[in-house]
Amino acid sequence: MAKRKSEEDISFRSSVYIALLNYPSLNKGGEIVSTSITPLSVHDIARASATYGVKKYFVVNPVISQRRLIKRISDYWNTGFGKKYNENRSIALSYIKSITDLKVAVNYINRAERKFPKLVTTSARRFPNTITFKKLRKKIFTEKDAYLIILGTGWGLPPEIMLESDYILEAINGFTDFNHLSVRSAASVILDRLLGKK
Repeated sequence: MAKRKSEEDISFRSSVYIALLNYPSLNKGGEIVSTSITPLSVHDIARASATYGVKKYFVVNPVISQRRLIKRISDYWNTGFGKKYNENRSIALSYIKSITDLKVAVNYINRAERKFPKLVTTSARRFPNTITFKKLRKKIFTEKDAYLIILGTGWGLPPEIMLESDYILEAINGFTDFNHLSVRSAASVILDRLLGKK
């Protein structure tokens, strides 16, 4: 009888991508805006992506000055002094792809995987297509779909993106009423629950 493969044996066959969505985002008044790039989020989500085997980390921002900032950060660690100073940071930053629109990420994945990805968003509220971390993890490890995890910035993702998503991940909650994780902290929690070793 053939030995059954463990999750560790098949984890890097999964096709998981992540997108940090600076546009479109909601502001406090519920208006569509473009949020600013936070260099710490660029760095830290890239490092988490490399750690957990994410295939590509998309930073979505159409503002030219913001995209130049991403390029400066990436160039410093991939071609400048930073590459010599800290090779690990260079490896992590190589996961980043700066794009102008979420559709670019979807089309990129479709070309790479020969299938459109399942869109996964996050929300503190519960929806009909809300999925637990446990169930999504099982899908990632046992099914052949590609997945794009979309992280919102500002005051969250616009309703149309939530409605277009295939799955909405359950909220990350502690034992207090305070629930305001930074996006980079949330990204690490999400990736560990979905792709971390048990």
